[in-house]
Amino acid sequence: MLILPGSTVRVTNPNDTYYRFEGLVQRVSDGKAAVLFEGGNWDKLVTFQLSEIEVV
Repeated sequence: MLILPGSTVRVTNPNDTYYRFEGLVQRVSDGKAAVLFEGGNWDKLVTFQLSEIEVV
């Protein structure tokens, strides 16, 4: 499925700290996506390869 800004995605790389976390895609370029994770009192923007995430 196509990953576009605004999509909810899950991290699928088991070697990543954010494995199985879900977040919102903020931007996509050059085979990478910036994903925003929001949790209580913290927000974090992390860049992933498109192969490391899947649409929920």
